[in-house]
Amino acid sequence: MRLQAILLSAATAVAASPDATAAATVNNIPRSGLALFFDKIEYIIMVPMVYAALLFCLVAIILRIISIFRSPRQPYSLRIFPSSKRPGLTALSDTFTMPQVRKHQPLFWVFLMLFHTAFLLLVLGHLDILPQISILSETSRHMLGGGIVGVGVTLPLFYFLLRRFRSPNREITVPADYLLLVLILFLCLFGDLMSWGNSWTANGFVMTKQDFALYFSGLARFTFADPRLVLPGSHYHFAVIHVLLANVFFLVLPFSKIVHAFLAMPINLLRRK
Repeated sequence: MRLQAILLSAATAVAASPDATAAATVNNIPRSGLALFFDKIEYIIMVPMVYAALLFCLVAIILRIISIFRSPRQPYSLRIFPSSKRPGLTALSDTFTMPQVRKHQPLFWVFLMLFHTAFLLLVLGHLDILPQISILSETSRHMLGGGIVGVGVTLPLFYFLLRRFRSPNREITVPADYLLLVLILFLCLFGDLMSWGNSWTANGFVMTKQDFALYFSGLARFTFADPRLVLPGSHYHFAVIHVLLANVFFLVLPFSKIVHAFLAMPINLLRRK
């Protein structure tokens, strides 16, 4: 009878708290051998590699910008005629509305606008995780957009990838272009998986906005704490893969075409003055 009572009590606890059960499954069972090895790999990805990737990205971009400004002037002018009466405002328009793309490739322009708008919201959503910034209520379990923002970034990426297989883009595309798009696509897809899981199912991925805030806060304060302590649930591996892809993205960013994001405004201003 006593054994039956213990089993009944345990079953009731499982039914009442599936999140706690998931966390216990990951955190409380003794781990050894190969499991400990993968735990260390995941920790390196989630903490030290994040610092290394961001530092490398920042230094590489600064060095590249310095090298560009130190390069000899071109013998020809980049200036657009007729000149604008307000070069600064016109350069802003060129940078953020891309009128030439809208004129010659309207469908491509629509996806570009969708991607850049959704990407801006995605950046705001990640900043909102920080305790010092509260775009959404601090009590909200979900990130900004509840999964819709991720869709707005992912759909254009499929279009950008597919258009690379069609002429004339196919003839001017190199393997690095495909690899970069695939990297960003899977980075967003794993982010979408976590966001959709947290937003559109009963228990989600058992990782809320508050959990991610604790992880981000630990990184910002250089505590070097194990993210497993604040990111519960068996789906922690999805977060690890997402962060790994983000680290790789930051490592290749300074050498990719995406670095234009840091140069578009200065170049357009140069063309308009």
